[in-house]
Amino acid sequence: MISRALLASGLALNALPLAAQDGANQPPEHTEPFPNIGMGETREEIVESFDQAPQLRRGEPARDLLEQRRRLAGALDALSPQRAGTVDAYVVSIAFDSDPVFAREAREAGTVLSRRYDAQGRSITLAGPDGTSDDLPRGSIESLLVALAHIAEVMDGEEDVLVLYTTSHGLKLGLAYHYGDTGYGILSPARLRDALAELGIERRILILSACFSGVFVPELASADTAILTAAASERSSFGCEPENDWSFFGDALINRALREPQSLADAAREASRTIAGWEAQQRLLASLPQSAFGANVASWLPALEARMPAQASARVGRPAIGE
Repeated sequence: MISRALLASGLALNALPLAAQDGANQPPEHTEPFPNIGMGETREEIVESFDQAPQLRRGEPARDLLEQRRRLAGALDALSPQRAGTVDAYVVSIAFDSDPVFAREAREAGTVLSRRYDAQGRSITLAGPDGTSDDLPRGSIESLLVALAHIAEVMDGEEDVLVLYTTSHGLKLGLAYHYGDTGYGILSPARLRDALAELGIERRILILSACFSGVFVPELASADTAILTAAASERSSFGCEPENDWSFFGDALINRALREPQSLADAAREASRTIAGWEAQQRLLASLPQSAFGANVASWLPALEARMPAQASARVGRPAIGE
């Protein structure tokens, strides 16, 4: 089928299984092939289908569904309202894949971004088990859209800022949602763009860690958007092996540059230099991280960055590359 060919051209989604592990906090393995979720007979029809961000969930126990619904509702209900006259940040950090590197990265990214942007009480992390903990609502296309819709109701769209961090495998069609053998989907640039427009979330910092994530830049760029991606639209990013604590991009940007009291633009440049050095050291084809800052970002970002901690926080986890 053409849709399988499209997937194969961007990413081998059925990753190697994790070693069998016992324990309630271990993530599920990927053992089944990624199914055909694009509908249509022609390539154009299939791409249009993927632009609607298809999501398939199958074989999930009923009690797990109920537990995940309760976790998400509880996390959203706990978000604090915005403060009139203050540019508040609402942070969403999400792991779309059950490979534990993404859960570990999303958890710490939520902590770092919440601290940096004074968003304690206004942050939510969506991630599956990371090998030690399984206490959060899981990341999926549906949980992200529900979280964004709730945040749109509690934030002031003319004053506040969404800070979104995503980490997953990626392909030229978008971000891959892949939870064990029960959850599959593709979040396309067009679907994320349309969701943010529908919800009226205009001020946003979008940080996307995945292969080919540069495909999001043309669709998501706007006057009030700062967007940073792990790779150009035709390039892979690195470091997403399940046993890692960080991808290259996550380690360089979140675990290092954004812990420092420096501007987002400076952090993006520092992370790009760090990644380029690692890739050269390992003789990898450069991922070419992308960044774009809209013309209006300078009118609201300084208010957020003025409240960032004056002291850097300590790095967490094993580095993405040996030092």
